[in-house]
Amino acid sequence: MLQQTPVARVLPVWLEWLARWPAPKDLAAEPPGEAVRHWGRLGYPRRALRLHACARAIAEEHGGEVPSDHATLLALPGIGEYTAAAVASFAYGGRHAVLDTNVRRVFARAVRAEEYPPAATSAAERRLAESLLPELGAARWGVAVMELGALVCTARAPRCTDCPIASACAWRLAGKPPHDGPPRKGQTYAGTDRQCRGRLLAVLRDAPGPVPKAALDVVWADAVQRERALDGLVADGLAEPLPDGTYRLPHA
Repeated sequence: MLQQTPVARVLPVWLEWLARWPAPKDLAAEPPGEAVRHWGRLGYPRRALRLHACARAIAEEHGGEVPSDHATLLALPGIGEYTAAAVASFAYGGRHAVLDTNVRRVFARAVRAEEYPPAATSAAERRLAESLLPELGAARWGVAVMELGALVCTARAPRCTDCPIASACAWRLAGKPPHDGPPRKGQTYAGTDRQCRGRLLAVLRDAPGPVPKAALDVVWADAVQRERALDGLVADGLAEPLPDGTYRLPHA
């Protein structure tokens, strides 16, 4: 849930999920559409499908227990490098480099004297993060660096006067050279296919059962874009067309 989404938005949904589905087997017993429904407006709803598929794999292949082994976690549906490292480290105390956006930014500034990290995580970043891991307390270290990036070494207005490592920060000591790579573009949303998909999916989430096509047509004026977005939802497994022409959240 926290991937590309702030904690403040995630927290109420996470609490609702834990109350409804306290263990993987509980989520696995529900249709995938229920995961999409209760994902609400967190965005990137395919994550809900992946989380549901992950819960089913844990229930069927691991006796309902979330694996502690990093390689085993990586083999689960929807689990990537960051999530596997985070679970193995924070839940089980393993020694793994957890590289989220905040951690990557701290390392870019403190070690490489760069304002921002590359757009995609590089092999050099992974090697650097692993070289900095302490032998003991790696999980606490990971949380500390993550919080430093989230609260102090922020993207737009870093609070260098409050930073506990300011005296050793290569970027600050170099005079805070500005980013010299490709321009960092913010994501647009209004009028995009993403917004259209969100509108259509909201209709399906709010309905107790299948909805007629007309109920979807009224939420977006551009028919070409609307049909493209609806086709995308079906292709992604987020919407299911029925023989009578209605649509519903995925059931199987």
